[in-house]
Amino acid sequence: MTRLATALALVLTAGVALPSYAQTSLDTRPPHGADQKPQSSDQTRAPLPEKRTEPAVSVIAEDLPQLWSLEVLPDGGMLVTAKEGRMFIVGADGSVGADIAGVPEVDAAGQGGLLDVALAPDFDTSQEIFVSFSEPRDGGNGTSVARAKLVQDDKGARLEGLTVIFRQTPAFRGNNHFGSRLVFGPKGELFVTVGERSNAAVRVQAQDIASGLGKVFRIDRNGAALPDNPFVRTEGALPEIWSLGHRNMQSATLDGQGRLWTVEHGPRGGDELNRPEAGKNYGWPEVTYGIDYSGAPIGAGKTAEIGTEQPVYYWDPVIAPSGMAYYHGETFPHWQGTFLVGGLVAQAVVVLHMDNDRVVAEEHVPVGARVRDVKAAPDGSVLVVTETRGGSSRILRLTQPS
Repeated sequence: MTRLATALALVLTAGVALPSYAQTSLDTRPPHGADQKPQSSDQTRAPLPEKRTEPAVSVIAEDLPQLWSLEVLPDGGMLVTAKEGRMFIVGADGSVGADIAGVPEVDAAGQGGLLDVALAPDFDTSQEIFVSFSEPRDGGNGTSVARAKLVQDDKGARLEGLTVIFRQTPAFRGNNHFGSRLVFGPKGELFVTVGERSNAAVRVQAQDIASGLGKVFRIDRNGAALPDNPFVRTEGALPEIWSLGHRNMQSATLDGQGRLWTVEHGPRGGDELNRPEAGKNYGWPEVTYGIDYSGAPIGAGKTAEIGTEQPVYYWDPVIAPSGMAYYHGETFPHWQGTFLVGGLVAQAVVVLHMDNDRVVAEEHVPVGARVRDVKAAPDGSVLVVTETRGGSSRILRLTQPS
């Protein structure tokens, strides 16, 4: 076993601090888009921060089914979704509850399944939760959002009144690029991120405001478009659309000002950090960094074009992003105001240090497995959901070393 592998094994069993040699340095591998140049010097490959954080990592729960998302409950428990279509509660002590009854039917093939879960802003009184999932439909499947009441009593935990409030259209017969993250905005609006379904024949619809592929949506708790959405008065457009030209967004969160940020999967290279704004076009598939998996350019190979937005930051090679949190706790003072992004390929929590909406430093906290979701806990620790491809999951906690 290598020195790094041994260190990671100790970290995940004994809860010791990550040693300094396990930190990831600035990526020096050649980009896949060898001839592509960033539009600004701070748009990719940021340096390491001067002060790096080396947290202790402990295991809360393991040998779980392949999880997709985690939401912290008011009592400190964790509501989690499993890709295969299960939901249960993991206690703060790592105890695993019985399956919650009443979850929606999912199409769990490929990248599909039971995806994100979010508590309603008034969960303390309403007990409402929202879930996104790949829904089987006539003509294929698509990303849908449902609302339900989470009930816990002597009869067990269950979802009552499950109602699908929103469906991404059109349906498509495929297994890839469903997204999806759910984020409540500061006014109670719900942002829904989705994918463009990957297939070359339909991914072009990410540019079409009559299609729900490759978009961020902004809806109310009943699934209706907000009256100040950018396309509500545009003939033929889907009024729920907030922004367009996205590939596959599996990371999203609000910053300290209540603004939405996302990270989306690029092709072979070209993962993007964006701050989606009303009515703006983020380029895919006409404009992107990176190349196709075949090695060919994407479309005409454009990385910039008038009328499309540049990513705030991009990765080539990719980190494969999933899950995202904004950190404002006290446990890690050097992470104040950072974004914590899960890395599937990176097998790390990717920490983005920000200044004036630009990435000024990047560090990685390796955890030895694919990171599917990241949450900042109320006590200042960081919760991390890891997975083995097609296998089991762990829930980890990052804290200060003792």
